[in-house]
Amino acid sequence: MKTSNFKLLTIFTAMVLFIGTLTSCSDDDGSTANITVNEGPSGDIGGDFTGNGGNASRTINWTNNLATADYNADITATGTGTFNFVVADSDGIVVLDRTLNGGTEPDSIDGVTQAGEPGNWTVTITITSFNGDGSYSLSAGD
Repeated sequence: MKTSNFKLLTIFTAMVLFIGTLTSCSDDDGSTANITVNEGPSGDIGGDFTGNGGNASRTINWTNNLATADYNADITATGTGTFNFVVADSDGIVVLDRTLNGGTEPDSIDGVTQAGEPGNWTVTITITSFNGDGSYSLSAGD
């Protein structure tokens, strides 16, 4: 059963990446959003995100040889919109699902994911109606 769920997650991830390739990160009204990967996906991963009211999503395949991961994300305190950080282990089980809302506290999150199955993890970052900037990072935990 776990293999079937993993295959479904892999197919879904491939579809999201394909659709993301076909669509732009900008809306027709001039709003834009962008998510970058500055380090990784081998070892630690991290990057930045910006927007002026737009939406964007990015999925990163990441090898985590440990059962947990340390995470960190922050947004500008005056930003608006939402930042969502979802991490699934190699079995496709979600071990982290955290959201930051712009214009409210807290404007940062950090901690350790729930324990999961080591291997190929999936990290999905989504920003919605986002206006501002921020950064994120993820590294293998204990």
